[in-house]
This record gives sequence, C-alpha cells and structure tokens, in this order.
Amino acid sequence: MTQSADRSANAPLSVQYEESEDLGSNTSANATLGDVIAVRYDRRDLLKGLLGCTAIAATVSPVALMVAEEARAQGANTTPSFNFKEIAAGSDERHHVAEGYDADILIRWGDAVVPGAPAFDPLGQTGAAQAKQFGYNNDFLGFAPIDGKSDHGLLVVNHEYTNEELMFPKLGRQDTTAKFAGMTKELAEVEMMAHGGSVIEIRRQNGKWGVVPNSTFARRITADTPMVVTGPAAGHDLMKTNADPTGTKVLGMLNNCAGAMTPWGTWLTCEENFNGYFWGKAEGANEKALKRYGAPGNWYNWGQYFDRFDVAKEPNEVNRFGWVVEIDPFDPNSVPKKRTALGRFKHEGAGNIVNRDGRFVVYSGDDERFDYVYKFVSEGTVNTTNRAANADLLDKGTLYVAKYNADGTGNWLPLVHGQGPLTAANGFPDQATVLVQARLAADALGATKMDRPEDIDVNPRNGKAYLMLTNNSRRRPEQVDAANPRADNKFGHIIEMEPDGGDHAALAFKWNILVRCGDPSVAAVGATFHPNTTKDGWFGMPDNCAVDNAGRLWVSTDGNSPAATGRADGVWAMETDGAARGTSKLFFRCPNGAEMCGPYFTPDDETFFVAVQHPGEADDDAKEPATFEKPSTRWPDFKDGMPPRPSVIAITKRGGGKIG
Repeated sequence: MTQSADRSANAPLSVQYEESEDLGSNTSANATLGDVIAVRYDRRDLLKGLLGCTAIAATVSPVALMVAEEARAQGANTTPSFNFKEIAAGSDERHHVAEGYDADILIRWGDAVVPGAPAFDPLGQTGAAQAKQFGYNNDFLGFAPIDGKSDHGLLVVNHEYTNEELMFPKLGRQDTTAKFAGMTKELAEVEMMAHGGSVIEIRRQNGKWGVVPNSTFARRITADTPMVVTGPAAGHDLMKTNADPTGTKVLGMLNNCAGAMTPWGTWLTCEENFNGYFWGKAEGANEKALKRYGAPGNWYNWGQYFDRFDVAKEPNEVNRFGWVVEIDPFDPNSVPKKRTALGRFKHEGAGNIVNRDGRFVVYSGDDERFDYVYKFVSEGTVNTTNRAANADLLDKGTLYVAKYNADGTGNWLPLVHGQGPLTAANGFPDQATVLVQARLAADALGATKMDRPEDIDVNPRNGKAYLMLTNNSRRRPEQVDAANPRADNKFGHIIEMEPDGGDHAALAFKWNILVRCGDPSVAAVGATFHPNTTKDGWFGMPDNCAVDNAGRLWVSTDGNSPAATGRADGVWAMETDGAARGTSKLFFRCPNGAEMCGPYFTPDDETFFVAVQHPGEADDDAKEPATFEKPSTRWPDFKDGMPPRPSVIAITKRGGGKIG
C-alpha cells in the first residue's frame, strides 16, 4: 500500500496516503504502458468488435471472450478449479471466510512477542513495551518451516506504518494540517517501535495454530534496530552521516510493505514509502534526488525529536532507506542487512525464483504512479546443500528495469554504471550512485511508466510472473485510448510476464494483461474478467498476491470500500490458465476500514495466512472521522475501550485438506 504526504484530506487514511503521496514524481518523457497498449491493438479491431460491439464486449477482454467461446465450441469445462463456495461481497464490522473454513486470529497488535513483554495496555503505551510486543499494521507474511514441517515454523511479519488516530486515545489524526499538536516524543517512540517486523514461532496442534510462548526464535525489529549496509553502495559518500561516518551502519527499517522468503530460509523485507518519515525541506546538491523520491514527506514529526529524520541536519540519512533488507529468522542475534545491489526505490515485493542456471532472480515493483518494474539477477548461484554459502549472494549481480514494447514483448535494461547514459557526465559517477538514485537511472534508460507496480510473484510451475498494478487515477485521457490501460484508472490491472525461453536471466520477455479490474457490469469501467465471474467475484485495486502449489493465483486488495466499490477488501482466487482463465472468486473478506495484506501458504497448502491492516478506518472521514474512541469497527476484540487491532489470521479447512 502507499501513504501520503498530507494526511488531512477527508478520506480514509490509507486512501489519503495513496492519493496525496502518490503524486507521481516521475517527470521523464518515458513511454507509459498506456502508450504501449494503444499501439499494440489496432483501432479498427476495436471498432470491429473486440471491445466495442456489445455490452459484454465492452466489459470482457478480447482474450477472455475468445478463450471462452473456443472452450464452449469444443465442449471444454469452464468451471474454475477452485472448489470453495464463494462468499458475498459487502462490508461490515467482521471478517468473513468461505464456507467450510475457519479463520482464526493468530496474533494481534500489542500481543507479546519476546519474553518479558508486558500485557497490552492501550491507555498506557510506551516505546519500551511496544518494542517487545507485536507491531502495528502487519503487511507481508512469510513462513519458514522448522524441520521441514508445515505444522511448525517461524512466521515473519512486516509492520508497515502507524495510524495514530486509531492507536492513541483523545489524539485524532496528526499531520501537517494539525501541526502535530498532539504528538510528543514519547508517542513518537511508540510509533517507531511499532514499525519494522516480528518473528514468531508458531505451531499447529489439534487443527489450530498458536504462538509458541517464550520462543528462543522470537524477535522484534524496529525503527531503531542496528543494521548493516552491504553491496556496492556500502561506505559510499552518499551513505555517510554524522552518526555513521563509515556509511555502513543504519538504525532500523521503515515502511516495510511486501516481501518474500528465499529458498535458503531468509526473509526479504521491502522498505516502501520511506520518504514520508523525513522532516524539513529538500535543499542543496541532494534536492533533485530527494524530489524524485518525494522526500522529505513530513508525514511524521519524528524529525522534531531525532536529528536523523531531519534532512537539514542529516541530508544523507534518507539515502539509507528504500532498500530490500535480508534477515535470518532462525538467528535472533543476526544483524539485518540492507542489500544495496537490489537498488533503492519504493520496493513492493521481492518475488523470486532460482533460475535454471542456478542464479537467483528477484522481481520488484516501485509502488508509485508512473514508476517502474525491476529485476535483480545474482552473479553467483544458489547453493541448495549449504545454507551458509548463500549468505552474501545478494551483494553481487545486475539490476534491470523493464521496458514494455507495443508488440507484447519487453526488454530488461541494465542499471550498470558506464553503460548507455549512466555516466559521470549525466550525474552517475559510479555504480553506487546508480543504485542509490535508481529512479533517476531508470528515467535515463527510458523504462516504461507503470500504474503503481506493487507486488509481483513467480509461478514456479509455468515460470510466469504476475504483476499487480493497483491503480493510476492520474493517467490523463490523452495518454491512452480505448484499448487499455484506462484513463483515470481507479481499479488497476494484472500483467502476466513470461521470460524468453523460460530463462529468468534473459534480457527479453513476453507480456499480456491477465485481467483489467473493476465492475464488469459497468461498461465505462472496461473491466475484463472472464464471463463466468460473478457479481461477488470481481475486485479492484490488486495489491499483494500469492501462488499456491497448484500454480493458482490468489490476489489481495487495497482500496475497496463501500464508497469506492460497494465492498470491503479481501482475497480473491484467480484462474490463470485454461478455459476458465480470468475467472475470480471471493474467498475472504476484511472488516470495515481494513486492507488485505500478506497472503502466504504453508508448504502443504493446508494453511493460508493473511494480514488485516488498519481495521477501523472510516469510509468517509468528512462525514465521521475515525478515532480511537469511535472507529468503524472494534475488530477483532469487540470490547469497549479496546481499539481495533491489526492482526494475522490463520485460515484452515475444517477437517483438514488443501485451501481452495
């Protein structure tokens, strides 16, 4: 998800974050995806009927129509492989899951994580207590089996950001409009400790999951946890500060959104909207780069209390955030590592695969309107027998940015100093600068501007990658035509990418649009779900995703609400192959005000973990602002005086069996 520079607008906090932060700082003349698609489909084809003859043709993709028609002609079964009974779309104060499944709360904001954690006291929070308790706004979830078992392992969790108006009593929203009048250093410390991540040991017994108390693996990572900088940017002048003249040591990680697990069992957690935590005004030699990243965002007033968040006092501190961080969950004493070879931008996701030549490939989106899609290819190969041998695999390799061509092909452009425009004469004196200022380097290479690239995951069964493009309401009509993507694209779409020859290290790929999101019954929306998709099965704003062992796609959303779409966010199961391709079914629904995050399966596909983020936000703050005292729901506790609490849910099938 994304956050905003100005949190004073009359909209739910998560929507404000998206709308006002995501101004689109990319002013380059690079082609947009709309420019590409407009060329790819001939206007005469559109007028002949591929998109325009009937109401159904206006709302269902040409590919879906052709696949469905051909399947019917051949007598093929277009019934989706997902065999659960779809739940009804809608919105209320509780969560809902498909019939025959249990959705149990596993852990909530404020619950104990490390030994000695005090009981959660919403009226008396402290930074010291929060540093031992489960953090706020759980996002990415990952599961690392212990002894190869699917019923015992470590759950890793990102804690993305904080909603102070829901966290603290009698405070209300704190932003530049409110001049942070209610904030104190003590409250800021609670916020800082509520960021970062958690490692918890969990076990399934008698069919139910629980947290193992006082686990030796348990760990909280916060905005203050010591970390090291590795890779090409380590020690570079752009990374040096008064507190760290070596440019190799950083305190904490910020706005950790999506992520991934590696085959060797480490956790890749992605720093997304780091810019919002910095205070002051961009000036001097760093101004151009700061502006391209939207920094300083002034969303929080931490810079009033801590010099490192004030760009006037520490102009390079901002360069030390926006990275993929690798953490070993099996060693609670290990030092997290910021892997600079993977580039600095608003990372959303780290979908990965071991390439057929053994090299490790990581895909990532830069979550802002008109920004880019990247991949990293390691120099070395994955050692499948010696875990320790992969310890520094992510420090050497090549970062690429995607260019989407009109003919359905694409190219990966290397961000390598000295190649093409990435020279000292153009402001890139070395490889470290290319990586620290990856957005500027990608601009210079002519990458394709995208509609908020968020999570991306790889299907190991067919080798295809699925890219979630959440929306872009700032795309102008002159940038697109009837073909897609759409002007004022409020609902987003999903792109399917296939590497040439099945080689994820290849410099070329093929792409197509799996589905354009939104309500198919409204012709003007231009949604393209399979005709079999029901009124409950369509969705908008795809955000995170997961691929199960059968190769099927599960999509979670960010931005659905009664005001936006008449439904809450949730998880939808999506067919990607065969006659039912493009068919979607609603599996899980969030409570009021919440966003759906972190879908992740155990290796046996018998448990599906999901994260409910910022429950209790208001659908329309202009009418009735959400506060600690008056949230839109008190989920999951439903107790007077207890605020809504972001939580992780374990979904299992009654009687056992695989999900879906």
